[in-house]
Amino acid sequence: MEKKVRVRFAPSPTGGLHLGGVRTALFNYLFAKQHGGTFVLRVEDTDQTRFVAGAEEYIVSCLEWCGMSPDESPQKEGAFGPYRQSERKASYKQYADQLIADGYAYYAFDTPEELDAKRKEFPNFLYGQSTRMQMRNSLTLPADEVEALLEKRTPFVVRIKMPENEQVSFIDLIRGHVSFDTNLVDDKVLLKADGMPTYHLAVVADDKAMEISHIFRGEEWLPSAPIHILLWRYLGWEDEMPQWVHLPLILKPDGNGKLSKRDGDRLGFPVYAQNWTDPKTGDLTAGFKELGFMPEAFVNLLAMLGWNDGTDQEIFTMDELIEKFSVERISKAGAKFDFEKAKWYNHEWIKHAEAKKIAPVIKNELLKSGLASVEDLYLDKVIDLVKDRCHLLTDFITQSRYFFVSPETYDLAAVKPKWTVEKGAFFEAFMAVLKDGLSAVELEEEFKALTVTHNLKPGELMLPFRIMLVGGKFGPGVFDIAVLLGASETADRIRKALLAFN
Repeated sequence: MEKKVRVRFAPSPTGGLHLGGVRTALFNYLFAKQHGGTFVLRVEDTDQTRFVAGAEEYIVSCLEWCGMSPDESPQKEGAFGPYRQSERKASYKQYADQLIADGYAYYAFDTPEELDAKRKEFPNFLYGQSTRMQMRNSLTLPADEVEALLEKRTPFVVRIKMPENEQVSFIDLIRGHVSFDTNLVDDKVLLKADGMPTYHLAVVADDKAMEISHIFRGEEWLPSAPIHILLWRYLGWEDEMPQWVHLPLILKPDGNGKLSKRDGDRLGFPVYAQNWTDPKTGDLTAGFKELGFMPEAFVNLLAMLGWNDGTDQEIFTMDELIEKFSVERISKAGAKFDFEKAKWYNHEWIKHAEAKKIAPVIKNELLKSGLASVEDLYLDKVIDLVKDRCHLLTDFITQSRYFFVSPETYDLAAVKPKWTVEKGAFFEAFMAVLKDGLSAVELEEEFKALTVTHNLKPGELMLPFRIMLVGGKFGPGVFDIAVLLGASETADRIRKALLAFN
């Protein structure tokens, strides 16, 4: 019987959610939905020293914004809970005990000071095959001394005992056959002194308990794969081991290494899905959402970082991604992050969005910019006029503010050198022919007919007219602007501008 598809996104609640993490969640989500499976959010909070208050809620918010609501999570309990590792603490010790009893792990009583001394003595010190017999552990100490130390509750960790001279091999659905030499892998800690498991033990125990069928994770976890595979084997679960999918890295724009928050700060773009404020320092790190990205565009661009459907198609809805996604089309090579391309995706989504869909976000931005009120029906018309010019939702502030407030300043340098009394007289006359109900085409015809009467060329007057209405040399068609503003407001703006121009 074929195993039901169950995948998990398992972030640590330690801060902002990097776009690489969101892409991992996305590929998990697409695979689950395509196969009628289950998408699980599991919070890996075993390292209590790195836990950050509010980070779990932030992760949930990011997933919801992207349209990837988990089927099971700490907020939506299913049959495989609890979904926070800290709440599963009691379940891990039994596995550590089993591994010790079977000779696959051991107690290590070395103090932090003793380990620091070793690291100073040997700069590349690794606790493993070549060094474990020189340390204070249950492999080197007599059994009665080990028992006495345990009875006295002497602090210890449990380490996996990596075998010598073995090859640990597995099939990765992206990379094919992958093999590791166990002589090059150290004895990782499985259970810490506080009784909490490390990632290595917890991830295997939880994936087994939650019946995870496929593990999608970043390729930075490849070096840990031999430890995890051995744990599946040593715990007697090898036949139930999930299939492995190690995703390519998202690289810096120059392709030289993994994209980091520092790169975003240096190059002026976000790497987090949403704004993240560090509760300890108060430092704000910008996110794609607040910068003005549509969630559909953000998901679309992430999907194309390391995957394509084999065609030239670049714009995909979530439903299309679910339909066309395939692990076989994921690249082995890292994908360079290009912020200009990211903005292109957003521009495409904005251009084709219905005004009503993006209006709430834009209205909120306009109100934050100082406007007293924004009427909904009018805003929809404004959006349809200017959206082709906006790469970010926040661009609507500069691209549409003049529809709500008359310009306070004018680009006089573009008008004054060629301004004449005759042009001023033309606009005085034009105010008289303005009336509501005209289309943009009809208004343009009235404008051009009047230029003939005044012996002027339309091209000489279009730029001054635009600057009267907008304040600068930008915006959609000037007659479209005038029609939407209405005859009275257009006349008021011409009258006000003439005082500045003359």
